[in-house]
Amino acid sequence: MIMKLSVVVPAYNEEECILSTLRKIFQYLQQKGMDYEVIVVDDGSTDNTKKLVMSVDNARLRLLENQTNLGKGAAVKKGMLKAQGDLLLFLDADYSTSINELDRFLPKIEEGYDIVIGSRGLKTSKIEVSQSKMKVLKGRLGNQLIQLLAVSGIKDTQCGFKLFTKKCLPIFKKQTLNKWGFDFELLFIARKLNLKIFEHPISWANNPFSKVKTIDYFVTLLDLIKIRINDIKKIYDKN
Repeated sequence: MIMKLSVVVPAYNEEECILSTLRKIFQYLQQKGMDYEVIVVDDGSTDNTKKLVMSVDNARLRLLENQTNLGKGAAVKKGMLKAQGDLLLFLDADYSTSINELDRFLPKIEEGYDIVIGSRGLKTSKIEVSQSKMKVLKGRLGNQLIQLLAVSGIKDTQCGFKLFTKKCLPIFKKQTLNKWGFDFELLFIARKLNLKIFEHPISWANNPFSKVKTIDYFVTLLDLIKIRINDIKKIYDKN
């Protein structure tokens, strides 16, 4: 069965890398001969990101816009809900994870998994360029809290490379978080819906120009509290 792939790329002030990232995505998908679309969601960029995306001459590229910066979660949600594919992938605009990882993800979909997420936290993951020791420590401490309060057993919920089947669209409709906490909120909702998740090792290279700031770690932890409150209020149980 031939399946269409939608690739969603959330972008905020990514003028330095967006064209390179799109070129690599198109090259890979064309080589694979896949039916696909690429959706860039410009999240209120103040640089030339939008202009550069519009300069790309490819009928399979779509540009969606948020007029103001709402957050990565909002951008991903918008792209996913507009996607037309049978499989839905989102990856970071900085290309920290290569789209070539899809070669290893697709067999897991064929095995019956609904969601395959990239993970930097597994023993077989390959970290080509590491974050600072402080960021690594904050990430590990954050993951322990995420496992305790939201999604146990997943070593890395925050990697920006996740593949979903079309069956998973309801989790994006139920998503409430617009910032960095949206990743583990999606996985929390997915488990409530009994969707099958596979955590896959990846090769990953840190982008030194990452948009994540120190305060974002604290905001993300507050998102954990919001998820627990939403669950108590049965927000995720609503249609």
